[in-house]
Amino acid sequence: MNKSILQVRDLSVAFDVRGRLLQAVRSVSFDLKEGETLAVVGESGSGKSVMTKSLVGMLDKNGCITGGSVNYRGTELASFAGDDWMGIRGKKIAMIFQDPMTALNPLKTIGEQIREVISLHRGLERSQAKIAAVEMLARVGIADPELRYKQYPHEFSGGMRQRVVIAVAAACQPEILICDEPTTALDVTIQAQILELLKSIQRDMGMSMIFITHDLGVVADLADRVAVMYGGEIIEIGNAEEVFYDPRNPYTWALLSSMPQLGEPGKELFSIKGTPPNLYMDITGDAFAPRNPYALKIDYQQPSPWFPVSETHSAKTWLLHEWAPEVKPPDTVQVLRKKLGEESRD
Repeated sequence: MNKSILQVRDLSVAFDVRGRLLQAVRSVSFDLKEGETLAVVGESGSGKSVMTKSLVGMLDKNGCITGGSVNYRGTELASFAGDDWMGIRGKKIAMIFQDPMTALNPLKTIGEQIREVISLHRGLERSQAKIAAVEMLARVGIADPELRYKQYPHEFSGGMRQRVVIAVAAACQPEILICDEPTTALDVTIQAQILELLKSIQRDMGMSMIFITHDLGVVADLADRVAVMYGGEIIEIGNAEEVFYDPRNPYTWALLSSMPQLGEPGKELFSIKGTPPNLYMDITGDAFAPRNPYALKIDYQQPSPWFPVSETHSAKTWLLHEWAPEVKPPDTVQVLRKKLGEESRD
């Protein structure tokens, strides 16, 4: 069994917004094992990006970790500040962002941006770092890497810029790669290519990966485990097959039902009614209760504890309590199970 490379326990993150406290992440706990891919899924505003930015010390100035622990190979990161991150961020834990144009410096050539990172974190001389940068461009599928080394970000397409961002992140051979919705802005064909590239680099370099997305369909063939976030907390976590084939939290049911793969000609796609909770306010009970058609009375009064489904799968929902009424997943989830099963057989 692979060892845990990162342990997050009861992590909470808050922001001071015009004198008001916004609790963006609430008591999040999970482990990341060596070589595995953990997908973190949920609607926009569920806390996915904030949670992962806190793992590399990249929160905005008005944000801070208010509680909990982030342990990377025995080193506590939750208390890090400023220069403390120099030996971790980029070198040990790297991050790929959604918009490559904002992640790249428009005034520097592509090659120099990769070379600088290699020189800083790997200690190579300029000439050696340049050779490594050209090799990295070729590794991520950039044709004519020597020529492209001298070009600027605006001379690259969106898909090629994302490949460059992956090259920057992977150039220092980090142990953990965090991908924050890296394919959202790309068309379907390029999206598939980028996902295959990420899987290939992870396999070749033996990295662990945290992949953030709001699209469960993207992670079906990518993730080993899936954590579902809502209202700033993880509400279900398990192996990918368990979350797809045997989801237990009603919010996970709703996310699965929203997958475009379930759409039928002439019929309206399923959407989750209502809006996410106001994180400025204290949340009583289950944050999803006002939008949950299966909510019990206790959901409005007390937050659910964790209930184990298997040794690797657990969920926060009162529906798993021994006294709860029996509630079956919606028909759309049953249809999804059938479709995924047919696709796996094909």
